[in-house]
Amino acid sequence: QLQASGGGLVQAGDSLRLSCAASGGILSSWSIGWSRQGPGKEREFVANIRWGAGTTYYPEALKGRLTISRDKAQKKVYLQMDRLKPEDTAVYYCAAGKGIGDYTYWGQGTLVTVSS
Repeated sequence: QLQASGGGLVQAGDSLRLSCAASGGILSSWSIGWSRQGPGKEREFVANIRWGAGTTYYPEALKGRLTISRDKAQKKVYLQMDRLKPEDTAVYYCAAGKGIGDYTYWGQGTLVTVSS
């Protein structure tokens, strides 16, 4: 089970850190990822981290503003978002599974609203 938190209302240019808490075991070979769905948009992948190795991956368009990290002891994954833009407004979901596009478990989502 995954629990996302940390969303809220911020202004453009601000930073925000989202958290994803996992209950139960996570296989070292698995990945934890973040996706988002903005109003009227399809769900979009934004970041992924391999649980065991810590390898990260971001879509090219989002590199530099997002940082995904994990705390294995606390079984948490974080998404640090910097220089937020209004177009970053979305519900952010964390998910776990074998890899990008192959997530099995999804959290409930946390809303991020960026005002201009």
